Amino acid sequence: MVSKPASDLHQPIDAGGAMAKSGQEHATPIDDCDQKLPDAMVDPQRSAPGENMHIAIIMDGNGRWAGARDLPRASGHREGVAAARRAVEAARDLGLKYLTLYSFSTENWRRPAREVRDLMSLLREFIAADLPRLAREGVRVRIIGDRSNLDRSLLALVEKAERDTAGNTKFGLQIAFNYGGRDEIVRMTREIARQIASGDLSPDMLDEERISNFLDTHDIPDPDLVIRTSGEQRISNFLIWQAAYAEYVFIDEHWPDFDKTLFEKALAQYHGRERRFGGVGAQAGLKG
Repeated sequence: MVSKPASDLHQPIDAGGAMAKSGQEHATPIDDCDQKLPDAMVDPQRSAPGENMHIAIIMDGNGRWAGARDLPRASGHREGVAAARRAVEAARDLGLKYLTLYSFSTENWRRPAREVRDLMSLLREFIAADLPRLAREGVRVRIIGDRSNLDRSLLALVEKAERDTAGNTKFGLQIAFNYGGRDEIVRMTREIARQIASGDLSPDMLDEERISNFLDTHDIPDPDLVIRTSGEQRISNFLIWQAAYAEYVFIDEHWPDFDKTLFEKALAQYHGRERRFGGVGAQAGLKG
């Protein structure tokens, strides 16, 4: 039995890293879609609301939202936290099972020191203020990313959030903090190499499923849909293994303006797509 590494920590409350554009097949801006969320879904192989549907969001545009209002960037990040709360509530109302929010990337350390401190403080505030309610309501909270360079007090708070909600099963909230997809793969590869060197693992035992067991998200489904706000159309080093077959929806609105209506529009666009997974439509039978 391969041992699974504990979740570490990994991208941004404003995830606007300059990474290569994604190679997704569908990438229509949400403004082109005015559909309403369907009451039921046709695709038998697609995660359905109330089952295991996993939505991941690149929360981009806090700084631009603030700049457009002549406000400091810190104000944009604070409003971004309010939007994150709305997203969690909307996801639960819509019957989703998992939500992953990209709050701070491994690249975000390049930002001014004051802004980094503000982002760290906001995570502390979010956990301290929301943890009791989330725990009562059956939400399991996990922080994914690299924890090796986190402040001790922040690390203790993260571990408390995970410990206090570990038994909850109604909804899974993953916060990607100090996260980068490439960094996650590097950490995974190192752990695999260590287990091979110790004799606990053979190279011949490796396949996609076993490799996935070493990811930060090893015990939740891969995302069905990745949403990115603020009009940018790139993946910014986010869940690059897990999102190999995810659909992408890009929203022009900045993250602080994200609400349930925009969430529903993104889901409607997702449900209207045909997912072929390398086959053809009739062959795959995957019409949303």
